[in-house]
Amino acid sequence: MSQHSSLKGASTIAAKRNVLKRFERVEVLKKRGQWKTGDKVLGLRKTKPDA
Repeated sequence: MSQHSSLKGASTIAAKRNVLKRFERVEVLKKRGQWKTGDKVLGLRKTKPDA
């Protein structure tokens, strides 16, 4: 019997995520100069991951 395609290991699933975690959004905003140390991390601007 062969293994079903949905049961492959996590190493083979490498799709590009389109949702960033909070710390990733802060890093993107820092690079763009839109976030300073001391700003609140709640209610961040919308960001898109760098291509």
